[in-house]
Amino acid sequence: MFNRISRMLDHISEFLAWRKGLLPIIGLFFILVNLLLQFILPGAFLTSANLFLHLGLIIAILGLMLAWAL
Repeated sequence: MFNRISRMLDHISEFLAWRKGLLPIIGLFFILVNLLLQFILPGAFLTSANLFLHLGLIIAILGLMLAWAL
């Protein structure tokens, strides 16, 4: 079990080591999706909770921290 998780994390780190800007770009994409949803669905749960905004910020910050570490 732990061996499988270790191998999975190793593969993910190898994948992200060569694509350092991928996670921040995905985070910015989620932030732009949130902006567009503000105009398309003004009263929906996703826009009132700003779900994609928060998710995008978390992914972008984690991506920047991983890019710096790798």
